[in-house]
Amino acid sequence: MSMAPQSRVRVMVVEDSLVVRQLLVHIITSDPRLVVAAAVSSAEEALREIGRVQPDVISMDIRLPGIDGLEATRRIMSEHPTPIVVIADSIEDSSLKISMNALRAGALTVVEKPVGLSSAGYAAIASTICTQLYIMSQVPVVRQRSLTSWRETSASRREPEWGMTRPSVMGIAASTGGPPALAKVLGSLAQGFPLPILLVQHMGAPFMEGFASWLNGLIPLEVRLAQDQEIPTPGRVYVAPGDRHLLLSPAGTLKLSAEPPLGNQRPSATMLFQSMARSLGRRGLGVILTGMGEDGAQGLVELRQAGGYVVAEDESTAVVYGMPAAAARMGGVNVSLPIDMIAPRILRLARGEGE
Repeated sequence: MSMAPQSRVRVMVVEDSLVVRQLLVHIITSDPRLVVAAAVSSAEEALREIGRVQPDVISMDIRLPGIDGLEATRRIMSEHPTPIVVIADSIEDSSLKISMNALRAGALTVVEKPVGLSSAGYAAIASTICTQLYIMSQVPVVRQRSLTSWRETSASRREPEWGMTRPSVMGIAASTGGPPALAKVLGSLAQGFPLPILLVQHMGAPFMEGFASWLNGLIPLEVRLAQDQEIPTPGRVYVAPGDRHLLLSPAGTLKLSAEPPLGNQRPSATMLFQSMARSLGRRGLGVILTGMGEDGAQGLVELRQAGGYVVAEDESTAVVYGMPAAAARMGGVNVSLPIDMIAPRILRLARGEGE
């Protein structure tokens, strides 16, 4: 997604603390992809100014005087639909409610609030904020992208060498742009879906429980954070908790692991898919959606080599065609499909009806 320097992404910052507002302005200004179009201290001011400023993306605080950030997000999404990234304190006990309610109100993601230039992890948080603002600014929040650009790719034609074995477990992974994509795919699977689903979504650790609750309220399947040594049951979605790898043991139980991050990621989609390759072989179904980087790719190569089947999101609908692209490039994908076609394909595979 290379953009010409003159078309920098215009950010509106909504933050009532002067110190944090100045810090965010500093962070955004120092990123060549972004420019601060406005910085306001209340939701009322944001709602008043948004029509004039017409930002590409909004950085939204939750605790605001007067109208709070959640209500502001809801109003903006109904009056001036604009991509919104919620920036929240992660130390609060309420990080569960914050992430759940922010996603419910229409925010695209939640990231941790920076706490000052000197604090440990400041650079990482600053870089995450800028990247999320930049990428989310590209997400079409009203109209779905048209799928007309999609053509049947060689990967999506029937591959006769894959012998149909009905899968017994599905793994699905996403990163940047993941929550709406996961909601779309999993929301199209009905309650009687015959497989357990193991899910890796990259998001700040404090916000994972809220992400799981949000998804649970949105889709027919039951969604919750995975627990160590749990036996996965069909029709349930098990979400990797914050800062833990989610693996499938050879005995078929879930395993949470504090092993070091792989490729900077914990949970790692690659480690999930590798464990599925080892434990399931031909009975593993892997799905990879939008995301930056290459997490998952190596694991899907191994899953496919073990005889499993892999579905990836096609470039025409992926917010960030990083993770699915890497998996396809490395040979870890049986079929690449636009997002609307993924659930129907998963259903056919899960029922053992083939491709």
